Amino acid sequence: MITINCREVEGIKSALAVYVSDQIGAIPVLKSHEFMLAPIDDQEKIDEGSVVKSIKNFLNSIGEEENFSVINTNNMISIVSINGKVLESANNLSTDQFFSCTHCGYITRYETVYKNHEKIHYLV
Repeated sequence: MITINCREVEGIKSALAVYVSDQIGAIPVLKSHEFMLAPIDDQEKIDEGSVVKSIKNFLNSIGEEENFSVINTNNMISIVSINGKVLESANNLSTDQFFSCTHCGYITRYETVYKNHEKIHYLV
């Protein structure tokens, strides 16, 4: 299990958790100032490098890559402000646009991908 400290990016924590978990194939668990990623299969291990890369891609997509650094230390990844900027809220990032599977927790922002995933649970 990997913990991502989001104390300085509280406003994007939920959207970031959904994005990262979708990119690496993990189950997110939201907490007060952080979220955790657990592998779907207990036998697998989450690649920390992939998590860091995914977080950086997300920050890049919202234009904040220059303001934050992603630091990885012993299964704890922290998103740290470089210039003191704190993201308190993100009005343009709504979590209403995400689809979550009620059977296994799979999360995606695309309805067609969700519908195709949902069919897997009903195969005989």
